[in-house]
Amino acid sequence: MDWLKALLKAQGLTDAQIDALIGDVNKELPKHFIPKDKYNEAVEAKKTAEKDVADRDKQIEDLGKTAGLSEDLKKQIETLQAENKTAKDKYEADLKELTLNNAIKSALTGKAHDEGIAAGLVDKAKLVLDGDKVVGLDEQIKTLKESKPFLFKPDTPPPGTPPKPPGFQVGGTPPATPPATGTTLKDAISAHFQASQN
Repeated sequence: MDWLKALLKAQGLTDAQIDALIGDVNKELPKHFIPKDKYNEAVEAKKTAEKDVADRDKQIEDLGKTAGLSEDLKKQIETLQAENKTAKDKYEADLKELTLNNAIKSALTGKAHDEGIAAGLVDKAKLVLDGDKVVGLDEQIKTLKESKPFLFKPDTPPPGTPPKPPGFQVGGTPPATPPATGTTLKDAISAHFQASQN
C-alpha cells in the first residue's frame, strides 16, 4: 500500500486524509472481492464440473451410436458364450475319455491276451475320475478275470517259486531219469533185456 499512499500524497492529500481513505477502501474491498484461495477453489470446481459434463455427454453420444446395435451385440455375445461352453464341455469329455483309456490300457498291459478285447468289456460309465485315480477300474478287471479267465494270462508266480517241470505230471511225479548221454535206443533196449535175463 506504500505506492498508493505516495500516489495520494502527490495529489496533495494529507496523511490523515490518506489513512482515512485507505481505511474506507479496506472496509469496502471484502464486499466486492473474494480471497485468492477461494477464487482458486472455485476455478478448480468449475473445471471439474465441466469435465464431468463433457464425460457424460460423450457417454450419452456413445450410447446413442450403439443403441441400434445393442440387440445384435447381445445376440453375438450369447452365441459366443454358448460356443465357448460347448467347446469347454467337449474338451472335458475328450480329456476324461483319454484319461480313462490310458488307465484301462495301463491296467491291462501284460495281463490280457488281447488288451483291446478286454478293454472293450470295461464299462467306462461306471468309472469315476478322482484326481489321478480311476475309481472302480480294479474291481471291474477283477470281475472280468473271474467271469472270463480265458482273456487273461495266468498270474506270474511269486519270486523264488521253483519252476514247474515241463510236460504233464500225474500226481506231481518227477520225470524218469533220462538215459546217459551218448546212449542210443538200441543200447537202452539191449540193456533192458540183459537186466531181465539176469
